Amino acid sequence: MGTELLEISCLDPDPAKIQEAADRIKRGQVVAIPTDTLYTLVADPFSLHAVSSVFRAKGRELHRSLPILVDSITMAEDYAAQPLSARFFLLARRFWPGPLTIITPSSSLLPLKVTGNSGRLAIRQSASPLVQKLVETLEGPVISTSANRSGQPTCRSGIEVFGEMDGRVDLILDGGAVEGAGATTVDITEPEWRLIKEGAVSRAQLEAVLDGGEG
Repeated sequence: MGTELLEISCLDPDPAKIQEAADRIKRGQVVAIPTDTLYTLVADPFSLHAVSSVFRAKGRELHRSLPILVDSITMAEDYAAQPLSARFFLLARRFWPGPLTIITPSSSLLPLKVTGNSGRLAIRQSASPLVQKLVETLEGPVISTSANRSGQPTCRSGIEVFGEMDGRVDLILDGGAVEGAGATTVDITEPEWRLIKEGAVSRAQLEAVLDGGEG
């Protein structure tokens, strides 16, 4: 079965198309969407079938972890282990919504398959109105991973995603070209925080918050 492609505005997304994407996600399907950084594959983190479908679409090993997207710090609190650290709130209040993924201990609500059996959760609130509307419509998080096959370049337009993932995903919301830099990933699960991947948020910005007490 081929992949369906729907054009959509990233800034003012059509509610009917957001609902279509949400309904497909609820049915365990995989949807590609534009974010504030690049195109990503999203699916229901509570559906093991959907999680496996994401791994198959990417050609990725099943033991890898998958980040989730939330619509607020409050939603993040629901899925991260409690109590959340002061560092988490410093980072989230400074950089969310935006291009920062925070790795923190996961709560037991999420399947271990999402965390790669690590018990650690990578979590982000996107600044994209489209992503925000989708997560709000679902009233829950989505797993998120770049919309490309493992080892291949990242896709920055719906057409690129279609060329790369046709037949591998169920629906693509085509919002045109996305120009944002990739998200930064920081791990705060240990006493010393670690920069896993530097993207739009620089090491210096993280140091200003975590080591300098900004916030």
